[in-house]
Amino acid sequence: MFFTLPDFSDISLRDYQETMQRPFFSLAKKKRVKPIEYVSPDKSVTVHVSANPAYGMATIWDCDIMIYLASHLNELRERGENDLSPTIRLQPGDLLKRICWGTSGRAYERLVSALDRLQATTIKTNIRANSKSRETTFSWIDSYTHLVDEKTQRSLGMEITLSKWFFDGVMDKRNVLAISPLYFEITSGLGKWLYRASRKHAGGNGAAGFTIGFETLHQKSGSESSLPSFKNKILELARANNLPEISLEVIGEETPRPKLKMVMRRFLEGASPDTGREKQTPPSPPPSDLRRPPVTVDQPKQPSADLVDPAMARDLIAKAAAGLRAREPQPATDPHDPSYAQVAATATSRRGNRAQDVLDAEVHAALKRECPGWDLDVLMRTFDAFLNANPGDLPRNYSKRFYGFVKKHHERNKYQLNGI
Repeated sequence: MFFTLPDFSDISLRDYQETMQRPFFSLAKKKRVKPIEYVSPDKSVTVHVSANPAYGMATIWDCDIMIYLASHLNELRERGENDLSPTIRLQPGDLLKRICWGTSGRAYERLVSALDRLQATTIKTNIRANSKSRETTFSWIDSYTHLVDEKTQRSLGMEITLSKWFFDGVMDKRNVLAISPLYFEITSGLGKWLYRASRKHAGGNGAAGFTIGFETLHQKSGSESSLPSFKNKILELARANNLPEISLEVIGEETPRPKLKMVMRRFLEGASPDTGREKQTPPSPPPSDLRRPPVTVDQPKQPSADLVDPAMARDLIAKAAAGLRAREPQPATDPHDPSYAQVAATATSRRGNRAQDVLDAEVHAALKRECPGWDLDVLMRTFDAFLNANPGDLPRNYSKRFYGFVKKHHERNKYQLNGI
């Protein structure tokens, strides 16, 4: 009645949108026991969050864990997995690394404390109410268990059982939104909440974005800060304007009722000059051979005769096998087989050896946007060399695996881009 999580490098982050724009979590690191009481302006939505005095209320950082689990549930659902269960088995180290908490003993203690808060926090809301129920009361997780081998007493990981409310919501694909992997690097509690709210509000509004008053934003956040203090923090975030994917602009800053405009950066990149918005300037290239030359444009190199791209070869083989399985023998899948190399060379010559020719257009655009400054062609050659050296680790989806490879490279080396 449980499942193991798939390889995270191949999947996109997903957040549960019904929790993204309303106050479900404490935004402070200090222990909060004061309840959150929220009623929407039209009185149609209510949220009440109460804390266990011993543990305090679940925080916006604890929500990282819920995003991690929601992403894997969504991936398994999209793969067509049957009989998905809200009980999930995982290795704590994998979770901690992916949400950028580190893997030290202190990080593990932090994880346990977060799970205690997620289990002990009680939420009552009429979101998703229907004719059978007016309100639902739940905790984020029903339970979690440390697993050990009975004979050796060695750790076998953890099992986490999600609440039915959360599990059912994530299982409906209309309720999940893609978010940036850089979300986990936002350090401010208000910044994390504002990113999630902006992604929910502005994501589908194109270049027009979404504009909201500071008072309404304050109510939606559930922040314990006073309105003047909240305004100052929002102004600081807007001036820094460094949230992933989101551009913030304050309208009427000097007026009694300023407003915040949120726009997805991808829509601003193509904005015309008369919009008054400047395009985002990418970071300076790193002092290494992975930076993109500033002036010259290299012509595509012809594929080497001995270059074997196992990922594209496998893709071509799979397509050929699907159409000819009934009539012809399947192409060789052994990387040491001469026919395998021949198929790979053919695939490379047809598609080119540049990243923009090989990758899915959506993945290529995402990497250019989220990991600016790196030469994707050079990184692709490094990635292909790894695949050639590890033929048993061929990805099912070349573009998705390469996306994960570049994202990890960017996370580890991004500070080199600014010469730090």
